[in-house]
Amino acid sequence: MKSRMKPALRALQAAQVQISLPMQGVLRDVRHAFLGLCIDAGQKVLAALMESDRIALCGPKGVPDAGRRAVRGGSTAAQVVLGGQRIAVRRPRARSMTDGELALPSFEWAAHDDPLDAATMAAIAAGVSTRRYASTQEPVPAAHRPRAASKSAVSRRFVQLSQEQLAQWLARPIGELDLPVVMIDGIHFRERVILLAIGIDAQGNKHVLGLREGSTEAARVVASLLSDLIDRGLDAQRMRLWVIDGGKALRKAIVQTFGAAALIQRCQEHKRRNVLEHLPDDMHASVKRVLKDAWSASDAELGRRQLQRLATSLQAKHPGAAASLREGLEETLTAQELGITGALYRTLRTTNPIENLNGSVARYCRNVKRWGDGQMVLRWVASALSDAAHRMRKLRGCSQMRSLLNALDARCPPAENATLPKAA
Repeated sequence: MKSRMKPALRALQAAQVQISLPMQGVLRDVRHAFLGLCIDAGQKVLAALMESDRIALCGPKGVPDAGRRAVRGGSTAAQVVLGGQRIAVRRPRARSMTDGELALPSFEWAAHDDPLDAATMAAIAAGVSTRRYASTQEPVPAAHRPRAASKSAVSRRFVQLSQEQLAQWLARPIGELDLPVVMIDGIHFRERVILLAIGIDAQGNKHVLGLREGSTEAARVVASLLSDLIDRGLDAQRMRLWVIDGGKALRKAIVQTFGAAALIQRCQEHKRRNVLEHLPDDMHASVKRVLKDAWSASDAELGRRQLQRLATSLQAKHPGAAASLREGLEETLTAQELGITGALYRTLRTTNPIENLNGSVARYCRNVKRWGDGQMVLRWVASALSDAAHRMRKLRGCSQMRSLLNALDARCPPAENATLPKAA
């Protein structure tokens, strides 16, 4: 029974406060003024630090000192970095008695480009266009003359930074990496193709190895990429699994460069799509099921027989699908031949790991409307890879890498001197 002593509870309507447009303008002005006050305070602190540095070089003002190292030279207009832009300050000057003007450590720290460069690259990685970059920064009062946030300034800065990143990617040594698996795929930018190679080490970590620009995935372009990897330290004699999408040029260049040390795994998803393109829609489900059973078989021989029976059944009515299935059939079973199972097999049977990276590159470059020359494409891709490299996770199934390493070691040809007869 409810107590009659308790007062009845009533729900009060939410209070609403209306702010007139003039008041909103006042609040904006207050925020603007507060930011200006913070900048003014920061400038005064920086001015005090710079003056302290100058006193350390020149001695106190107005105090004669025969042993001083430098003399005061007034001040000059300068700029320091504030977030993603520059603001104007007055920099005191100190002139050496013999070596000209001396640098003030506090000003060198405040004017360093690292925060500006980091803000630029972070904004572009987040999808901010160079034209809209200025709108993402805090509005600095005009009295402080903010600079370096215009479209042209941001573009020049990004070109320089991305060029430096590209040079680092193309020159980075890879000889210290043990890479039992390498994946290669192409990223298409209208009439241009960027070939990208990633390596997977014995612990399952992914490493971006290199990239090469060309008009197509031609064998000469692939050979150029592979030659560059070898020059930078990739061991050409190491038995290695190469996962590719099935392009003939890719396979040809890999076999010509690495010979018997290269085991090719054709992407099963690419092969499945190629076969289904030759078939009517009402056959897709049944053919998908057969392909899945074959590539999930307990051993490669059983999978091979299932694929061959499927090709034979398709030969009469759908010869194009049968020919597509037979082309490179053996190389879709390489991972099964090596005895790889579980999550590691599901990962290495396709080029999904590198295609996920390609998706990151596409998202990074989504604001580019007009591609210029090949160097521009390379710069953007290198920047996208640099941004994505920090987020790359270990290969799924990496705990099973030991079984892959043992299988590759078992495939290594015997050393040449092992067959030579012993000296009498």
